[in-house]
Amino acid sequence: MNTIDARGLACPAPVLQTKAAIEETCPDLIRVIVDNEAARQNVTRFLESRQYNATFEQKGTEFLVTGMCVGDTQTKEAPKVAADQALKKIMIMVATDRMGQGDDALGKLLMINFIKTLKEMGPELWRLVFVNNGVMLTIDGADTLADLQELADDGLHILVCGTCLTHFNLLEKKQVGETTNMLDIVTAMQLADKVINL
Repeated sequence: MNTIDARGLACPAPVLQTKAAIEETCPDLIRVIVDNEAARQNVTRFLESRQYNATFEQKGTEFLVTGMCVGDTQTKEAPKVAADQALKKIMIMVATDRMGQGDDALGKLLMINFIKTLKEMGPELWRLVFVNNGVMLTIDGADTLADLQELADDGLHILVCGTCLTHFNLLEKKQVGETTNMLDIVTAMQLADKVINL
């Protein structure tokens, strides 16, 4: 059994250490100790993507995430990537809660209208990623929340930077999307046919 002590490490380090351990030894059972909710979510989701049943126990501010292998840890992602090959994959990276510079009120209105219009891209819109101040668009009370939830319900993968949420103390207020890390974002960039940055 592998035990990884990732306490005190910022994302994506806990996920990278977990990934390295799985690729090196393919353990049937792996445990990862982290000390923040964003890392707990990211490690759990990564383990599940590699065909582990993931559970966790919380003791104070620390989490013990345990993964029990239920399949082939090496091939989980391959079918998903192959199935997506027929579609052009567009990733949009949103790093702000407003569009453009100049008038902030106008910029926020433009961003709201942009999010409302995204569904017109159809199935080519593959990933919507929120980083830095862009995470403000995913929290409770945001004017964009209903439209983002509709996109998520229609199957769009929405990724929200866990480090950014933690920085702004908004982790508990996120209402849509998966809490993610830089490894997921970089991987998505590699797989995307086109990346649009806002």
